[in-house]
Amino acid sequence: MTYVVTDNCIRCKFMDCVEVCPVDCFYEGENMLVINPSECIDCGVCEPECPAEAILPDTENGLEKWLELNTKFSAEWPNITVKGDAPADAEEMNGVEGKLEKFFSAEPGAGN
Repeated sequence: MTYVVTDNCIRCKFMDCVEVCPVDCFYEGENMLVINPSECIDCGVCEPECPAEAILPDTENGLEKWLELNTKFSAEWPNITVKGDAPADAEEMNGVEGKLEKFFSAEPGAGN
C-alpha cells in the first residue's frame, strides 16, 4: 500500500502534508502535489493533515489512475520538503468537481 494525492489537491495545494512527511516523498507540480509511491512508507501521517482531503490510501477502489499519475509526475517534478503558500483561491477551489479535466497542469512547480 501507498498513499496517493487525488484531484481535490489540484488548485488547492495546501501543502500541510509536506511538513509531516518523515521521508520527503512529495513532489511539486505547478498546481498540485504528488507522492512518490516507491518512497512512501505508508505511515499515513499526511492523510489527516490535508485540509482538502485529497490524500487517500491506494487500496481504496477507483484510485488506479491516481497511482499512475502520482508515479509518473513524482519522477518528473521537483521534490518539496518545506511547506509553501497555498494559491490565493485554494479555499474556493476546495471541493470543485472535475478538476483533473479542467485545471490539471503537467508543468513542474518550484520545489525546494
